[in-house]
Amino acid sequence: MLDLSVIILIYNEELHIRRCLDNVKNIAKSIYIIDSYSTDKTLEIAKGYEQVVILQHKWENNYAKQFNWGLENASIITKWVLRLDADEYLLPELIFEVEEKLSGLDERIAGVIFKRRHIFMGQWMKRGIYPVKLLRLFQYGKGMCEQRLMDEHIQLLEGGTIEFDNDFVDYNLNNLSWFCHKHVDYAIREAVDLLDIQLNLTGAAELDKNRNISQQAVHKRNMKHKYVKQPLFLRSFFYFCYRYIFKGACLDGKIGFIWTFLQGWWYRTLVDAKIFEIKKNCGNDKDKIRFYIKRVYNIDI
Repeated sequence: MLDLSVIILIYNEELHIRRCLDNVKNIAKSIYIIDSYSTDKTLEIAKGYEQVVILQHKWENNYAKQFNWGLENASIITKWVLRLDADEYLLPELIFEVEEKLSGLDERIAGVIFKRRHIFMGQWMKRGIYPVKLLRLFQYGKGMCEQRLMDEHIQLLEGGTIEFDNDFVDYNLNNLSWFCHKHVDYAIREAVDLLDIQLNLTGAAELDKNRNISQQAVHKRNMKHKYVKQPLFLRSFFYFCYRYIFKGACLDGKIGFIWTFLQGWWYRTLVDAKIFEIKKNCGNDKDKIRFYIKRVYNIDI
């Protein structure tokens, strides 16, 4: 066992939870499940694992808030914490790398960056956005999830980072309808995030050069601030073209087209439609926008 705890946020994840727990049970001393009152067999499955501790907390439509609640309320005694979603798992090569390197890291290293590999409809999306580099492993007490509605990352409070060579996998086993419904839910949060960048509704989306997250995350955030200045709807089309043609997703066949179209054009267009809807009703009035988002979408900003 490594000096490692895992935090997994879940709600009705009976399809994924066994795969996720089997993946980390041999390397983690403790696995903390932060459950938003699941109604399926998720908890029944999780209770069969010796090192699993289940904590329940109401979901408030905010991943960062839920994760940080878990950090504060889990009885973590290990040096390291791994953030993992129920539909994610570490490849064997990454598990071996963590086992080989973690205990020997310099004390000044407080965070470890992994590469995320997306599997969609059973196929690895090798082009378009791979690799996504994320800070997922950090020293307890030296990191937390930054407070944003979307695009939230683990932020180090002190210390440096190192990047490991191998991948972890995001492979959701739900069908295409579920995938689309999930992105419908994401779209309003992404719309609010872009409005926050444009109008400074909360200040949370402002660029902060002192925010210690992965360099790729910083670059993507800089690009997002440029993206928000481009014309509605046209920008989503150009983003699709960038990923599909210039980043080579066209070489991933029919599934590559479906993935890039849905995530890179349809979803981004839906986000812009949400922004258009909000501005049509509120203009650029910040107070009206905050009230509208709370009344219509039950999101506090």
